[in-house]
Amino acid sequence: MEFFAQRPAATVLLEACGSAHYWARQIQPFGHTVRLLAPHDVRSYVRRNKTDRTDAKGLREAHRNDEIHPVPVKSLAHQAVASLHVLRSTWLATRTARLNTLRGLLREFGVFIPVGSQHVVPRVREQLVEATAVPALLHATLTATCEEVDLLETQMRAGERQLAGVAAQLPDVALLQTIPGVGLITATALLALVTDIRRVPSGRHVASYLGLTPREDSTGPRRRLGAISKRAMSTCGCS
Repeated sequence: MEFFAQRPAATVLLEACGSAHYWARQIQPFGHTVRLLAPHDVRSYVRRNKTDRTDAKGLREAHRNDEIHPVPVKSLAHQAVASLHVLRSTWLATRTARLNTLRGLLREFGVFIPVGSQHVVPRVREQLVEATAVPALLHATLTATCEEVDLLETQMRAGERQLAGVAAQLPDVALLQTIPGVGLITATALLALVTDIRRVPSGRHVASYLGLTPREDSTGPRRRLGAISKRAMSTCGCS
């Protein structure tokens, strides 16, 4: 901070990696213009070995390319919403892993549970009460796993309530939810990713930003479109 405080106003280039948004928010008050560039865009300009010098050259060359657009710097509010989504996704993935583990373990004892979170925990607890197919050695561990799933679901609902509270204060979220098929989770995630939706000129640009446009392999008169590219703009840590 002391270094940037002593420098005249300039353009500061950073890769949009972990903590980049924090440093951008810290540097901007000194009058500098901070541009965050997606790492995969910068990497194309890093030749030979990766060093601080080649990274700096890569950032400079990527900055000169008008087709490479910077990642918007997240405000504290947008960073908080993105963090809630990361936590919710982590809880969701963990819950799914636990449910699949429970189904797999009980299948080895001849207990077949249908796919779906609403089936697994009740059926496991039912088997523990009946104490028929499942060995007593596993009862305590399976009970603890069911309690863990309950806790994860409680945490997910709490996170969704927090998102709903934030959404009530953001008119753009309500506007996005008027789109058919867009609910609270999608609307808040999109806002956290794109920040100001009005900076994107069209719906096609939004699709491209999210990596929802098709892959293209064209030459001369031949044009082939494939599956979606999934090459979304990097947002450093909280994508």
